[in-house]
Formats: sequence, structure tokens, C-alpha cells
Amino acid sequence: MTIIHSFSPVENRDAEALVLGSMPGKASLAAGQYYAHPKNHFWPIMGELFGASLTIPYEKRLIILKSSKIALWDVLASCVRESSLDARILKESEIVNDFELFFSEHPNISDLFFNGLKAEQIFLKKVKPLLKTREFACNLLPSTSPAHAALSFEKKLKAWEALAQRVGR
Repeated sequence: MTIIHSFSPVENRDAEALVLGSMPGKASLAAGQYYAHPKNHFWPIMGELFGASLTIPYEKRLIILKSSKIALWDVLASCVRESSLDARILKESEIVNDFELFFSEHPNISDLFFNGLKAEQIFLKKVKPLLKTREFACNLLPSTSPAHAALSFEKKLKAWEALAQRVGR
């Protein structure tokens, strides 16, 4: 088994909301892009909400998110995982990102949006206890992963509208 590492955050000093995944899947790691699996609903949802659709280049999608005051990152900095499934992450291998530093550099972030249950669980267990002076509105959203097929695209989109409402879209 090999250790995998997350990406650097997509950030803007003016960000007000932070979308957190757990760890990029194999397709994303291979492409070097957040949510690169062709069946992941993240970018189609961002397209509906902010105009950051799959039809435009990745770098331009990131600019759209940043201009919408949205930051994007993963809870984990590294872990050991056999496949792309969150359930396959070895708990004892979980290393979280440096959120104290991140939040000190992004003082306007007040809302966290978790892209799935695993991201929320790890954050609440391993990160939140370390953040002594910051409070956040925590929002669990349905995972955009193709592995989370229980909800239709339309239902996921409806839930993710909370992010657009937060940043005033």
C-alpha cells in the first residue's frame, strides 16, 4: 500500500466558505485536479450554481470558485487507501491538513461545507478540537462522488444550493 497526498487548497484571501472533501480519488490524483472523475457530480453542480461547468478549462473553473468567495480543500493531507472509496482509508494512516495555519490566513471563512460524511467525520474528530478560537457553521452536503449513487443529481444539486445561498448567488 502507498501513501497518497491531497492537493494544495484552491484559495482566495477573501473566501467566506470552504468546501472540504476527504481525499482525492484515483482519477483526480492521476489528473492533478479536484473532482476529475467523469461521473463525479461536483463540477456539474458548480456549473449549475456558479457557471464553473465541465465545458470550460479546469483553471478557469477554479478562478470562478475563487471569485465566488469559495475555497476548496481536503480534510486529509495524506493517508493510505487502496481504492478511491473513503471506506478504504486506513484510519491509523490519516494525517489532517494544517487548518490552524489555513484559517489564520483566511479570516473571512465562517462556513464549512463537507462534501460527504467522511470529510465531516474526520474534521469533527481530528481538526475541530484543535481549533480553540474559531467557530464555524458546519454544513454536511451529500457526496458528489459516483460511489454515492443513492441520490439523483437533482437532489444533490438541491442540497448544494446551500453553498450558493451562503455566498450570495
